[in-house]
Amino acid sequence: QETDIMSEAKAAGKKAVFTLRTRNFMANRLLKRKQFLVDVIHPTHGTIPKKEIQAKLADIYKVANPTLISLFSFKTCFGGGKSTGFGLIYDDLESMATFEPKYRLIRSGLATKVESSRKQRREKKNRQLKVRGYKQEARKEAKKRKKK
Repeated sequence: QETDIMSEAKAAGKKAVFTLRTRNFMANRLLKRKQFLVDVIHPTHGTIPKKEIQAKLADIYKVANPTLISLFSFKTCFGGGKSTGFGLIYDDLESMATFEPKYRLIRSGLATKVESSRKQRREKKNRQLKVRGYKQEARKEAKKRKKK
Protein backbone atom coordinates (compact mmCIF):
# COMPACT_ATOMS: atom_id res chain seq x y z
CA GLN A 1 0.00 0.00 0.00
CA GLU A 2 1.17 3.49 -0.77
CA THR A 3 0.02 6.82 0.62
CA ASP A 4 1.19 10.41 0.14
CA ILE A 5 0.60 12.74 3.07
CA MET A 6 1.28 16.36 3.78
CA SER A 7 3.05 17.24 7.01
CA GLU A 8 4.10 20.55 8.52
CA ALA A 9 7.85 20.98 8.20
CA LYS A 10 9.05 22.46 11.47
CA ALA A 11 12.19 24.24 10.28
CA ALA A 12 11.22 25.50 6.83
CA GLY A 13 7.55 26.24 7.46
CA LYS A 14 6.56 24.58 4.18
CA LYS A 15 4.74 21.34 3.48
CA ALA A 16 6.78 18.15 3.40
CA VAL A 17 5.49 15.24 1.36
CA PHE A 18 6.38 11.69 2.27
CA THR A 19 5.21 8.34 1.01
CA LEU A 20 4.55 5.29 3.17
CA ARG A 21 4.86 1.81 1.73
CA THR A 22 4.34 -1.39 3.67
CA ARG A 23 5.71 -4.70 2.47
CA ASN A 24 6.03 -8.27 3.75
CA PHE A 25 2.74 -7.74 5.57
CA MET A 26 1.59 -10.74 7.60
CA ALA A 27 -0.96 -11.41 10.32
CA ASN A 28 0.61 -13.20 13.27
CA ARG A 29 -2.31 -14.78 15.12
CA LEU A 30 -0.11 -16.38 17.81
CA LEU A 31 1.24 -13.02 18.95
CA LYS A 32 -2.06 -11.21 18.18
CA ARG A 33 -0.53 -8.68 15.83
CA LYS A 34 0.08 -7.69 12.22
CA GLN A 35 3.73 -7.24 11.27
CA PHE A 36 5.35 -5.58 8.29
CA LEU A 37 8.26 -3.58 6.91
CA VAL A 38 7.71 0.16 6.46
CA ASP A 39 9.41 2.18 3.73
CA VAL A 40 9.21 5.94 4.21
CA ILE A 41 10.21 7.97 1.16
CA HIS A 42 10.94 11.59 2.12
CA PRO A 43 13.05 13.31 -0.57
CA THR A 44 12.22 16.90 0.48
CA HIS A 45 12.42 16.43 4.24
CA GLY A 46 14.71 14.95 6.90
CA THR A 47 13.73 11.86 8.81
CA ILE A 48 10.05 11.77 9.65
CA PRO A 49 9.07 11.46 13.35
CA LYS A 50 7.65 8.07 14.33
CA LYS A 51 4.54 9.77 15.75
CA GLU A 52 3.62 11.06 12.27
CA ILE A 53 4.23 7.65 10.70
CA GLN A 54 2.23 6.03 13.50
CA ALA A 55 -0.71 8.40 12.94
CA LYS A 56 -0.73 7.79 9.20
CA LEU A 57 -0.55 4.00 9.61
CA ALA A 58 -3.49 4.23 12.05
CA ASP A 59 -5.49 5.98 9.30
CA ILE A 60 -4.47 3.50 6.61
CA TYR A 61 -5.17 0.34 8.63
CA LYS A 62 -8.15 1.82 10.55
CA VAL A 63 -6.63 1.37 14.01
CA ALA A 64 -8.68 3.15 16.68
CA ASN A 65 -5.78 3.62 19.12
CA PRO A 66 -2.44 4.67 17.52
CA THR A 67 -0.53 3.51 20.62
CA LEU A 68 -1.20 -0.07 19.46
CA ILE A 69 1.28 0.56 16.63
CA SER A 70 4.92 -0.09 17.44
CA LEU A 71 7.62 1.23 15.09
CA PHE A 72 11.31 0.46 15.53
CA SER A 73 14.69 -0.15 13.85
CA PHE A 74 14.43 2.67 11.33
CA LYS A 75 17.52 3.12 9.18
CA THR A 76 17.99 5.97 6.73
CA CYS A 77 19.50 4.94 3.41
CA PHE A 78 22.79 6.51 2.37
CA GLY A 79 22.12 9.84 0.69
CA GLY A 80 18.84 10.33 2.55
CA GLY A 81 15.39 10.41 1.10
CA LYS A 82 14.38 6.93 2.21
CA SER A 83 14.07 5.20 5.59
CA THR A 84 13.14 1.60 6.30
CA GLY A 85 11.99 0.03 9.57
CA PHE A 86 9.67 -2.49 11.18
CA GLY A 87 6.08 -2.01 12.26
CA LEU A 88 3.72 -4.00 14.46
CA ILE A 89 0.00 -3.43 14.97
CA TYR A 90 -1.32 -5.22 18.05
CA ASP A 91 -4.96 -6.30 18.40
CA ASP A 92 -5.31 -4.90 21.94
CA LEU A 93 -3.29 -3.30 24.74
CA GLU A 94 -3.21 -6.52 26.76
CA SER A 95 -1.45 -8.47 24.00
CA MET A 96 0.92 -5.54 23.44
CA ALA A 97 1.87 -5.51 27.13
CA THR A 98 2.39 -9.29 27.03
CA PHE A 99 4.51 -9.65 23.90
CA GLU A 100 6.27 -6.30 23.39
CA PRO A 101 9.72 -5.89 25.02
CA LYS A 102 9.74 -3.72 28.12
CA TYR A 103 12.02 -1.04 26.64
CA ARG A 104 9.60 -0.45 23.76
CA LEU A 105 6.66 -0.26 26.18
CA ILE A 106 8.59 2.40 28.11
CA ARG A 107 9.24 4.35 24.89
CA SER A 108 5.56 4.29 23.98
CA GLY A 109 4.55 5.38 27.48
CA LEU A 110 2.72 2.17 28.43
CA ALA A 111 5.20 1.22 31.17
CA THR A 112 7.40 3.12 33.59
CA LYS A 113 11.12 2.73 33.95
CA VAL A 114 12.34 1.48 37.31
CA GLU A 115 14.84 4.04 38.55
CA SER A 116 17.60 2.43 40.60
CA SER A 117 21.34 2.70 40.46
CA ARG A 118 23.52 0.08 38.84
CA LYS A 119 25.23 -0.56 42.16
CA GLN A 120 21.91 -1.33 43.88
CA ARG A 121 20.96 -3.81 41.14
CA ARG A 122 24.33 -5.59 41.40
CA GLU A 123 24.17 -5.77 45.21
CA LYS A 124 20.66 -7.24 45.03
CA LYS A 125 21.82 -9.82 42.47
CA ASN A 126 24.79 -10.82 44.62
CA ARG A 127 22.61 -11.16 47.75
CA GLN A 128 20.27 -13.38 45.74
CA LEU A 129 23.16 -15.59 44.59
CA LYS A 130 24.16 -16.33 48.21
CA VAL A 131 20.75 -17.80 49.03
CA ARG A 132 20.25 -21.35 47.75
CA GLY A 133 17.58 -24.03 47.48
CA TYR A 134 14.63 -23.96 49.88
CA LYS A 135 15.69 -20.63 51.39
CA GLN A 136 15.35 -19.05 47.95
CA GLU A 137 11.68 -20.09 47.75
CA ALA A 138 11.04 -18.85 51.29
CA ARG A 139 12.61 -15.51 50.42
CA LYS A 140 10.35 -15.12 47.37
CA GLU A 141 7.26 -15.95 49.46
CA ALA A 142 8.27 -13.38 52.08
CA LYS A 143 8.75 -10.77 49.38
CA LYS A 144 5.26 -11.47 47.97
CA ARG A 145 3.69 -11.15 51.44
CA LYS A 146 5.57 -7.89 52.00
CA LYS A 147 4.12 -6.36 48.80
CA LYS A 148 0.53 -7.07 49.94
